[in-house]
Amino acid sequence: MILVLGISSGLMILNFVILFILLVWIFSWAFQAYRRKRYATVIDQETFRSGMRKAQVIDLRQESEFKKGHILGARNLPYPYLRQQYGELRKDLPVYLYDDTMTISTQAVSFLGKHGYQQLFILKDGYRNWEGKTKKSKY
Repeated sequence: MILVLGISSGLMILNFVILFILLVWIFSWAFQAYRRKRYATVIDQETFRSGMRKAQVIDLRQESEFKKGHILGARNLPYPYLRQQYGELRKDLPVYLYDDTMTISTQAVSFLGKHGYQQLFILKDGYRNWEGKTKKSKY
C-alpha cells in the first residue's frame, strides 16, 4: 500500500512539474508575441522582398551563420553588436530584421523600439524558410 501511494505522489509531482513547464512556455510565447506586435510588423517573404530595396536589411545571426548563407543585400549585425551599434541605423528608414526563427528579431525590435525606432519589420518564419535570393561567403 505504501509503495502504491509513493508512486502516485511521485506521479502527481511529475504532473505538477510538467504543468509548470507548460505554463511557463505558454507565458513566454505570449509575451514574445506581445512584444512583436507592440514594436514591429511581421511581414511575409513577398512583402519583405518588395520593400527591402528601400530599407536597412539586418541579419541578426552570428557571423559564421551569415557566411554560410544570407539574404542578398543584408548586413550582418548580430544581436549583441546591435545593442552596442544601434546608433548606426537610420531612424528615418525602415529596418527589416531577420534571424532563423524570429526569436532574436523579437528581442531586437523590443530594444530598438525602446530607443525610438518606429519602422521595424520582422521576416515571418525567419531565414530558414527564405525562398528568395541568397549569397554565401567564398571563405
